[in-house]
Amino acid sequence: MSEKTTRRRRSDAEQSERAVVAAAVRVLGERPGASMRDVAEEAGVSRQTVYAHFPSREALLAAVLERFTARVLEEARALDHDQGPARDALLAFLDSGWDLFARHSGLVRAAAATAGPGRANELHAPFLEILDRLVRRGQASGEFDTGLSAEWLVAALVALSHAAGEAVHDGRSDPATAVAALRESAVRLLGAQAAESRSRQ
Repeated sequence: MSEKTTRRRRSDAEQSERAVVAAAVRVLGERPGASMRDVAEEAGVSRQTVYAHFPSREALLAAVLERFTARVLEEARALDHDQGPARDALLAFLDSGWDLFARHSGLVRAAAATAGPGRANELHAPFLEILDRLVRRGQASGEFDTGLSAEWLVAALVALSHAAGEAVHDGRSDPATAVAALRESAVRLLGAQAAESRSRQ
């Protein structure tokens, strides 16, 4: 087999795999209980092709989670975290990815449940690094309260984000209300309002 043929087959396989993941996002986003056959039909491939790429439903959900994470991380990294008030940068960071989550909250939660704590921690690590940097920048500039450690504030912000996500998933809140509550809670937690008031005096 020539090198050119090998490259073409690899490219075709990668394209097929991307089509399956995209189909899974659409189908499972609307019907979390949809079968692998349903995903195959949506992708326009055979069920055998789906299983060739993803030997189990769990493997497919893991790929979906990685795709979501990569998209949200790309959006988060596109923000300028080192310019302007730390408060504004942190709120923009919290806003990033919410539209995607709001449209696919059930699918994201189902995929995260299959990932296991170890893999989930790996996927969360880049977001935690950004959040930690923003909190420390705000503390250094005097915008955020320094009475609590950056580590604790980051952990609390993550917990607030999860609470907002669960409220949307459970139907207790619409996405806009949840993200507004998350923003307000984050500002109060960080003491950013108090810092702003002091700066005006």
